[in-house]
Amino acid sequence: AKRGKGSIVFSHLDTLFLVSKDKLVVTNQRNQEIPFDALYKKFFRLDKELATRYPVYADFRERGYVVKTALKFGGDFRVYPKGKTPSEAHAKWIVYPVSEAKMLSWRDFSAKNRVAHSTKKNLLIGVVDDDGDVSYFEIQWLKP
Repeated sequence: AKRGKGSIVFSHLDTLFLVSKDKLVVTNQRNQEIPFDALYKKFFRLDKELATRYPVYADFRERGYVVKTALKFGGDFRVYPKGKTPSEAHAKWIVYPVSEAKMLSWRDFSAKNRVAHSTKKNLLIGVVDDDGDVSYFEIQWLKP
């Protein structure tokens, strides 16, 4: 990939989302358009969790939220309050996409909750079913 002055580099999630909305066209070296399904297959080879991560990412983007990576927070995504950008507000949630077919251990769950709490964000688990539909569960600390 050539990165010249003024170029924009998109993540594979951004690329898929923009292609799905007909806002971006990706071409091969022969200048032939690469359709969404072919791009998805290529990106899946790089990210085996794409079937879980992409539906959550796309759902937030569809709803108008700003979504950023949360690697330094130990999560997949940081999601900002609707209508706010990272320069205007802190992320509201740390989001962990999880396939409903996989088990999340109590240890993993507890660790994720601790990280979210220590960074003053709410933990949001995005459970993706076999059809790619997402259900969200927000986890918060309670003091009895």
